[in-house]
Amino acid sequence: MAAETASETVSVTGWGRTAPTAARVIRPRTYPEAVAAVRDCGARGGIPRGLGRAYGDAAQNAGGTVIDVTGLDRIHVVDADAGVVLCDAGVSLHRLMEVLLPLGWFVPVTPGTRYVTVGGAIAADIHGKNHHVSGSFARHVTSFELLTADGTVRTVRQGSPLFDATAGGMGLTGIVLTATVGLQPVETSLMSVDTERAADLDDLMARLTAGDHRYRYSVAWIDLLARGAATGRAVLTRGDHAPLDALPARARRTPLSFRPSRLPAPPAFLPDGLLTRTGVALFNELWYRRAPRARTGELQRLSAFFHPLDGVPHWNRVYGRGGFVQYQFVVGHGREDALRRIVQRVSARRCPSFLAVLKRFGEADPGWLSFPRPGWTLALDIPAGLPGLGVLLDELDEEVAAAGGRVYLAKDSRLRPDLLAAMYPRLDDFRALRAELDPRGVFVSDLARRLNFQEPA
Repeated sequence: MAAETASETVSVTGWGRTAPTAARVIRPRTYPEAVAAVRDCGARGGIPRGLGRAYGDAAQNAGGTVIDVTGLDRIHVVDADAGVVLCDAGVSLHRLMEVLLPLGWFVPVTPGTRYVTVGGAIAADIHGKNHHVSGSFARHVTSFELLTADGTVRTVRQGSPLFDATAGGMGLTGIVLTATVGLQPVETSLMSVDTERAADLDDLMARLTAGDHRYRYSVAWIDLLARGAATGRAVLTRGDHAPLDALPARARRTPLSFRPSRLPAPPAFLPDGLLTRTGVALFNELWYRRAPRARTGELQRLSAFFHPLDGVPHWNRVYGRGGFVQYQFVVGHGREDALRRIVQRVSARRCPSFLAVLKRFGEADPGWLSFPRPGWTLALDIPAGLPGLGVLLDELDEEVAAAGGRVYLAKDSRLRPDLLAAMYPRLDDFRALRAELDPRGVFVSDLARRLNFQEPA
């Protein structure tokens, strides 16, 4: 007789560590166990969960079931000639890098952490520093197997309505079991990086607009505590995978080695109020001043360029017990005025944010609830206990919606449901497909309840 699938009732939060809710967590290790978990979700339904890096409540389900898919973690096939991998949804991008880099391949898109699963990358349709060139993750997925609410497994191919509903659908169409993903060829595991300082927001946007087409990867850190003439001052970092001939002779011996460094984790409990305005302002000042005015061709490790915070396990603890909110939005080209107003409002409010990044998005992706669209995206972390934060973010939501923009659902924890349809015009299509596919509401989450994802009345 097969062993019973492990389950326990625990408190679950997103990476921001806000609004914990209790749920029964089931950890299937085989596809039949995953099917059984879906059929055993109970009246409150279930939601798939990977490595827990969604910042808000997308992978929580109060009083219901959370299906932890990280036990489905096999890499089935690597076609090193074609640059394609077939793997389980519970495989992390970190694991893919370990396996693929020695073969001369890299993941096509990576966010600011490599500790996300392939299934999570599809469900959130993640983007990275290369969206202006490569689009989001699902653009590189040719097909996946999806376990739907009736317990059947469907092969879903790129271009179909179910594919477009699942890419960015936050796990609400079913559980991705396997995926076939196209890869990026690389000669080395190092990056060739150019760094420069921008004096203010307009200077930064001008530099991004003029030069991004020359780089595969581009991102800017912004000092959101700077005011006056320095409002929006930034450090702009752009680069590409270093070719073999750019490496010094010694490094050419092992050009595809991948050895990320790690620092000790912060204590489990840190005092609230650690990130004060004064402390963050000092950090921002030092970070801006230590950056070169202009430097080209610096060789950096992949981990340093893409995932600097992964070197500090559980870095989310630095915000204290109250956790933090990550707020990310996008507004289109031609709506730079809205971006300026938001940056000015956040700077005037003196929000202690030391993680604030601006990027340019390229063409929109076909996912009905995919976040990226052509334009400007700003992401910032703010301690959740900041007085008046809720009112401020509600005002920013209104500004974003009025500009035809949207917030990122994978990072959201507090958006009002009345703004969702304005931000995501394909929402009714998603609701209708979901109602047909899952009429009993088997797949549900705290985010889905909060934002009212049920079929329109």
